[in-house]
Amino acid sequence: MSKRLKDRVAIITGGGAGLGRAHALELARHGARVVVNDLSDSAHAVADEICKAGGEAISFVGNVTRYDEMEAMATETFSRFARIDILVNNAGILRDKSFAKMSLDDFRLVLDVHLMGAVNATKAVWPYMQTQSYGRIVMTTSSSGLYGNFGQSNYGAAKMALVGLMQTLALEGAKYNIHVNCLAPTALTAMTEGLLPPEAVEILTPERVSPGLIALVDDAAPTRMILLAGGGSFECAHITMTRGIHVGNRDDAVEALCNQLSQVQAQKGQLTPASAWEQSQHELAKAAGKFAE
Repeated sequence: MSKRLKDRVAIITGGGAGLGRAHALELARHGARVVVNDLSDSAHAVADEICKAGGEAISFVGNVTRYDEMEAMATETFSRFARIDILVNNAGILRDKSFAKMSLDDFRLVLDVHLMGAVNATKAVWPYMQTQSYGRIVMTTSSSGLYGNFGQSNYGAAKMALVGLMQTLALEGAKYNIHVNCLAPTALTAMTEGLLPPEAVEILTPERVSPGLIALVDDAAPTRMILLAGGGSFECAHITMTRGIHVGNRDDAVEALCNQLSQVQAQKGQLTPASAWEQSQHELAKAAGKFAE
């Protein structure tokens, strides 16, 4: 097997169990030197497992919700390996309840771990990646954010926010050769126990997701990709914009819009904007009559 990540230095948050452990082992298997982060000593166990298998790894026990701890992790990583090439933002928790029954504390906590945890870790490694003109960052999103899931308003909001973060950081990182992508995994872990049927156990393993991670952190990795992965299958999600309609400033604009919402939703000819500016450019072009509805 080729060592696609030979001599690359990878940090993975929430790497002590489940998907994080599988990712850490796969990163090491492809030659990366791995920093395993978690809240508990499970980080040490995974780092030891990598070393016993002939790889190189260290552990860092730290809380992703604390920027000072993520900064300390980046400092220690650079001190040990003299570079930081890869960051996998994997740490996460669940606090599932319907929105009506969910406390605001549980809503904030999930956003703090998933969203701000990724922000803190990314902010800590960003200057190193800028300086070396190389970086690969993966945000862990979810179909719960992309498409919604009953009882997961907090989790879905956090996961969709990570897509927005990825979209902008990919643009800002482009000139530094920093590629930023999202991975939306489906896997049976302690965090998802009881949410998927028993027959899924043998198929939806964390190990079958991890090849997708390697594709997103490879030297030839894409940027701004939302990769869905589960059971050895891989798909791509896109945030698209339909061609829509133009009603201008007419007096019956509301009525015209309400009567044509199905045409606004029509997916034929839809496009994937390269940046937020494309919406306004598209709308101005329609107002100028540059293409037919």
